Amino acid sequence: MPVVNRIAAMSEEMGAWRRWLHRHPEVGFDLPLTAGFVAARLREFGVDEIHEGIASSGIVAIIEGRAPGPTIGLRADMDALPIAEATGLAHASEHPGRMHACGHDGHTTMLLGAAKYLCETRMFAGRVALIFQPAEENGGGARVMVREGVLDRFGIARLFGLHNSPNRPLGQIATAPGPLMAAVDTFEITVTGRGGHAAMPHETADPVVAAVAIVQAIQTIVSRNHQATEDLVISVTRIEAGTADNIVPGSAWICGSVRSFRAEVQAMVMRRLEAIVAGQAAAYDVSARLDYQIGYPATVNDPAETAFAVDVAREIAGAEAVDDAAAREMGAEDFSYFLLERPGAYLFLGQGPGAGLHHPAYEFNDAAAPVGASFFARLVERAQPLG
Repeated sequence: MPVVNRIAAMSEEMGAWRRWLHRHPEVGFDLPLTAGFVAARLREFGVDEIHEGIASSGIVAIIEGRAPGPTIGLRADMDALPIAEATGLAHASEHPGRMHACGHDGHTTMLLGAAKYLCETRMFAGRVALIFQPAEENGGGARVMVREGVLDRFGIARLFGLHNSPNRPLGQIATAPGPLMAAVDTFEITVTGRGGHAAMPHETADPVVAAVAIVQAIQTIVSRNHQATEDLVISVTRIEAGTADNIVPGSAWICGSVRSFRAEVQAMVMRRLEAIVAGQAAAYDVSARLDYQIGYPATVNDPAETAFAVDVAREIAGAEAVDDAAAREMGAEDFSYFLLERPGAYLFLGQGPGAGLHHPAYEFNDAAAPVGASFFARLVERAQPLG
């Protein structure tokens, strides 16, 4: 792959960074070890500014180019997942119940590799803002960083992000203009009835039967209330009720996930869930409460910035290894909060065969890191050229 030669020469060093990060996973906003490691490397590289403690443990570092110009933002997420690792690797997690099962250790490594190269060369105008973000997995660290004013504070005009993609060919870069990843919402439904002896169900108001009816009716939202050509997923993922085989419980609980791309579709789902919950509760003589929680918005790529990123990707990965019309995904990503405020693009980087994201046997492929770091570096040099 035609990666930047200087970055290719850093492959072993980058692998060592990544394995250190993998051994020390931290979750959410509380990333003292990870943030400390990143800050130490950035100081070694000689970044011009380093701002710590953003969104609790996030970092923004600034690298000045050789001439005046705008500021481009590059983002990597740093947090891990509350998953027990099952890789058996020598550099496996040393923190029980936590692991880098989504490759954020690799994302951080790629941005560090680009940072070192850009500090050494500075063959660009303007500035680069390196955004090392906490709490992508759960907590919306990007939203917090936006609310804390990082885009305005550092004058960031455009942003780019990169996520590894297991089982996509190693080094392939894929993206598409417009909606790329879905908005994700969650819902909880609490059904309250009247419990009693299983031998005398006529004396109860059975919340289990009502909960089952609610779940069945929810399936009709996609099949009967939604246009078939639009993407929508509603998944009921948990049902909890009862403690014994001879007791009708007093309550039941349902939890699920909604994935959509358009606000109109999201609003329709909310209306239909409210109607279904109220209607089934009345039909089965129980009470029910819906708690609908709006989560990450859809990740929507700016068409012009996507075309630019694709052109850079072709230079780094080769034209045959770039997919500029990737199918949109129902997974979610909080980089979407940045894209609501500034033009930019989000892309996927293939890392070859292996366990999928969020799997306890997942492992980032270090061979992909020089490709991602080269892509980030060339984005800057092409977006803000000298002369």
